[in-house]
Amino acid sequence: MRYYYSADAIRAAEAPLLASLPDGVLMGRAAYGLATAIAAELKLRTGGVAGRRVCAVVGSGDNGGDALWAATFLRRRGAAADAVLLNPERTHAKGLAAFRAAGGRVVQSVAATTDLVIDGVVGISGRGPLRPHAAAVFEAATAPVVAVDIPSGLDVQTGAADGAHVTAALTVTFGGLKPVHALGECGRVELVDIGLDLAPTDLAGFDAAEVKARWPAPGRRDDKYTQGVTGVLSGSAAYPGAAVLSAGAAVAATSGMVRYVGSAAAQVLSRWPEVVAAPSPQQAGRVQAWVVGPGLGTDATAEDTLRFALGSEVPVIVDADGLTLLAAEPDLLAGRSAPTVLTPHAGEYERLAGAPVGTDRVAAARALAQRLGATVLLKGNVTVIAEPDGHAYLSPAGQSWAATAGSGDVLSGIIGALLAAGLPAGEAAAAADFVHARAANLSAADPGPSPTPTSASRILAHVRAAIARL
Repeated sequence: MRYYYSADAIRAAEAPLLASLPDGVLMGRAAYGLATAIAAELKLRTGGVAGRRVCAVVGSGDNGGDALWAATFLRRRGAAADAVLLNPERTHAKGLAAFRAAGGRVVQSVAATTDLVIDGVVGISGRGPLRPHAAAVFEAATAPVVAVDIPSGLDVQTGAADGAHVTAALTVTFGGLKPVHALGECGRVELVDIGLDLAPTDLAGFDAAEVKARWPAPGRRDDKYTQGVTGVLSGSAAYPGAAVLSAGAAVAATSGMVRYVGSAAAQVLSRWPEVVAAPSPQQAGRVQAWVVGPGLGTDATAEDTLRFALGSEVPVIVDADGLTLLAAEPDLLAGRSAPTVLTPHAGEYERLAGAPVGTDRVAAARALAQRLGATVLLKGNVTVIAEPDGHAYLSPAGQSWAATAGSGDVLSGIIGALLAAGLPAGEAAAAADFVHARAANLSAADPGPSPTPTSASRILAHVRAAIARL
């Protein structure tokens, strides 16, 4: 499990170590880890460290000190080392002295022959965009950047940039991950252990091991009913494909049985003969979770369908047209005792919340989840899943291949299958999003190593492969 920590939590965890360790030890741990990561990056890009050139862009405070010490260690390994001091009067004194003693040079700009730039401008306490001088230095530099802790100019909590900021190829952070490392453009992120004692937080993310541990697999005594029966209420004359995608995803996600109700029964059954069709929700039989909304339309019949699902005592995942209907009648959620998962994109969120998402996507998802008493999956390249009690998950896709029409219908079916299998709502949504994103990436890479444009149908076709890779 990946946990994400606020700047205050990191500083609080550092305090006892700073009080108990000799001066400079904690910075030394961080700087050595940073230098090791930079050396590995240099080897990857250029074949080695000796004879290469690094340039640290140094701000005031400990972040600049980390950069100077790392450049010093690299200089001792045979690299040429430069440093641009943005605020010479407030540069970390011991770090600068060690840098000069090792043969490092103070320069005014990043040389054209530089192999890697080290961003040591601001750390987790920084606020706002880069100042003009710093922005000009990075704008003129052509080498890839390794950021110290966070790319300067990004907000540590939201990952947002409000103006000039560093674009990093690699970000090396210390002690614990911060929200920016999932939400912001940080390049590859490496975490250096410096000995902080950090407890789990209410902002986390699944790794493959956590998803594998939760994914339902049939036991010796299971049958199609005990594995979870997923009911799918989707599709219409205008959008039959939504039914095919959402029902098919529920089948692919190891649901014990899928029951379909809707006007696209013929299309669904022609594609997925294992699905059981029913003429109405009331006649569907035993269902352990409902998927409602994809391609459903927004007419009176669709409204009645949504009302039926939300009036049931089983978990419900509401998507697409269901969210549009729910935005007009949020009271449909009142009194529900079973879990509800809502999966809005930014526009649907605005209709539900009455306000745009804004830059703090985690806070936005949490606020809506608390207000509606539902788990909210806010779609994006980094999906935010928030529960009514404030717990949240961050789910980075890695790529944007899932940003294609019908992809959300596939996600809804996967979530529905996991809810029917008995997973808690937040875990079901986070695990489903993990597999969905990887299915999208697999589909873009199939049949060759070079990614190509994909589609919802191709994503669906790779769901089983994504599960198998767990």
